[in-house]
Amino acid sequence: MKKVFVLGDSISIHYGPFLKQMLAGKMAYTRKGENGVIGDINQATDVNGGDSSHVLSYLQQMQRMDFDVLLLNCGLHDIKVVKGRQVEPEEYRENLKQVLELMRERGKPVVWVTTTPVDDEQHKRCIQQFARYNRDVLLYNEIASEVMGTYGVPVIDLYHFTQQLGMGEGIYADHVHYLEPVQKMQAAYLAGALLALGDVANVF
Repeated sequence: MKKVFVLGDSISIHYGPFLKQMLAGKMAYTRKGENGVIGDINQATDVNGGDSSHVLSYLQQMQRMDFDVLLLNCGLHDIKVVKGRQVEPEEYRENLKQVLELMRERGKPVVWVTTTPVDDEQHKRCIQQFARYNRDVLLYNEIASEVMGTYGVPVIDLYHFTQQLGMGEGIYADHVHYLEPVQKMQAAYLAGALLALGDVANVF
């Protein structure tokens, strides 16, 4: 059975248990720090992949890659704004390139997941420590898609899938995280796309 390793932000932490259930018997699921402490879901932790710099560093230090495909996302942490963005666009681009070069060297295929939408007003109502803007989500998703295209990496468009479900309090539990029914729908969408890539498209 193929093994998928999930490395992503807190959105992936929330849909992860449902994705694991939906892949059961078809793909073996694991993730960064699967049995670790989640802690503050707004920060890079044992479980949360954090921004692209954290993702790159984590993979560079990973001694044994015991999986068949990496299901990867980063972006929400990169676009955090205090004085400036946490990771600026060109650094984000370079980090992604280095991640893909590393995975190519290790012989591990990657499937990219686009960053989910931010409702600017919802975010502002819920949290004041830092800002996020959907215009940056779009910019960073565009950068990621360009990089993935250059490397021939498949992209699962979770952004547009989630966006079509609506915005504001109808789908959000807080500033960026989703209500459980949305988490389940995201997991179902990802499971279907991932299995199609493995079984039909023979990507991995």
